[in-house]
Amino acid sequence: MSLSREIKTEALRLGFTLAGITTPEPPPHLAVFQHWLALGRNATMGYVADPRRLDPHLVLPGCRSILVLAAPHAAPGTGAGLGLDQALSPAPVQAQGYVAAYAWGRDYHLALPERMEELVAFIETQVGRPVPHRCLTDSGPLLERDLAQRAGLGWIGKNTCLIHPRLGSYILLAEILLGIDLEPDAPFTPDRCGTCTRCIRACPTACILPDRTLDARQCISYLTIENKGVIPVELRPALGNRVFGCDICQQVCPWNRFAGESTPALAPNPLIPFPDLAKEILLTPAQFKEKFKDSPLLRSKHRGYLRNVAVALGNAGEPAALPALEQAYAQAEPLVQEHIAWAIEQIHNRAKDSN
Repeated sequence: MSLSREIKTEALRLGFTLAGITTPEPPPHLAVFQHWLALGRNATMGYVADPRRLDPHLVLPGCRSILVLAAPHAAPGTGAGLGLDQALSPAPVQAQGYVAAYAWGRDYHLALPERMEELVAFIETQVGRPVPHRCLTDSGPLLERDLAQRAGLGWIGKNTCLIHPRLGSYILLAEILLGIDLEPDAPFTPDRCGTCTRCIRACPTACILPDRTLDARQCISYLTIENKGVIPVELRPALGNRVFGCDICQQVCPWNRFAGESTPALAPNPLIPFPDLAKEILLTPAQFKEKFKDSPLLRSKHRGYLRNVAVALGNAGEPAALPALEQAYAQAEPLVQEHIAWAIEQIHNRAKDSN
């Protein structure tokens, strides 16, 4: 068995579902990425413009191979269970929130590197010496979906997600840059999206663009996670009950009817997926940190999470939530207060309209 085959076999034993190898040349869609940046579609995410994304050699000098890994996370209602007509209807407005499925379990930035380091130790044992390397889990300047496609793990869909023909797109990617030569896999070249446009039509904010990029300024995932400021008033109704991320473009994707269970390291925490919004709006900073310890939701920070919860409560429009909102307003910081005030106004307006 070749070293490349041995490494991929060990990766599967360690819990990764897919493993492929590619070379460290610049990513194939580099021009598209640079044009996307030039148009400002990265919103406030200035870090994505890191020049090291242009060349993996700048991330690991002396890099000679890149091992690309994938692990499935939990899958919510998918293309088989959520019809396009449902996704195109107004977003759910209820007192129960929704958290994106990738965040239902332990933070992959914590769970996956543990296994990646084990894999590096295996590689070093096989070659009989230390190997220059760097492990990344969406935590460094790489265009990882490009690398995954070039390593044969799938194609980049119209919703910008990497899609595997058997696993769908509910997968998390990780990379190990290595200072040794390994046999590369053939790229995944077919475009299996075909003429389907379900994801584009289903997006509540029309952020998915024809060139397989998206405008982060309108993306619900960006607005609820990476955006640290005000959510534009005109976009708030489109958030529905989503308090962290979105998933709609993946839920309507036909390829996700094949999605299965998550890898055990990313098993869902039952307290995470569908939070009680009236309770969440009253979380103190300490309670937020305790509840979401080792969870991706810490990325939004306490203020961002309460901001999102306030918008979801405003969209739900239930008068029963007013006492919790008013209590939260009295102790909130200005950013959160602004969104709570909006939510209270929405509830009162809905009550007037129903009379």
